[in-house]
Amino acid sequence: MTTIEIEAKAKKDLAEEFEVEETVITPEADIKKTLNLDSLSLVDLVALMEETFGVKIKGTEIVKIKTFAELYDFILARVEESK
Repeated sequence: MTTIEIEAKAKKDLAEEFEVEETVITPEADIKKTLNLDSLSLVDLVALMEETFGVKIKGTEIVKIKTFAELYDFILARVEESK
């Protein structure tokens, strides 16, 4: 799986789950502001990404991820590790 594939799938799923337009989900955008996340919806984000990509994300890891580009890179690294 490539970063482009991860980005496309994540954008689609995140836009649907958090009811935002895909166009606002850009690599440089702040995840929490763009998706209007609070601590509870952050858990939803983790669950969605874990289910979508078959990876595990710890709470201590997700709070360090600020932008969508960082999220895509993190997921790519986890997908690569699981091969």
